Amino acid sequence: MYYIYVLRSLRDNKLYTGYNSNLKQRFEEHTKGKIEVTKHRRPFILIYYEAFLNQQDVTAREKFLKTQWGRNFLRRILKNYWTKMDS
Repeated sequence: MYYIYVLRSLRDNKLYTGYNSNLKQRFEEHTKGKIEVTKHRRPFILIYYEAFLNQQDVTAREKFLKTQWGRNFLRRILKNYWTKMDS
């Protein structure tokens, strides 16, 4: 299985989208600062993930989620999360 995931930085509230075949391990790597690109933005919370059977599908989904349409999709499906976060 491959997982697309979205993390929210508690430091700057920005999102990070990535994919990996071991979601738990990858999240721990982000949390411990082992991923160079995100280590300065810790701590993180995992706010969304999806599972896929093959890598081609997960990379296509990652590309989509990094577009404006993808960000709008996340805002729509996580509507209650964003509302709760704003209050």
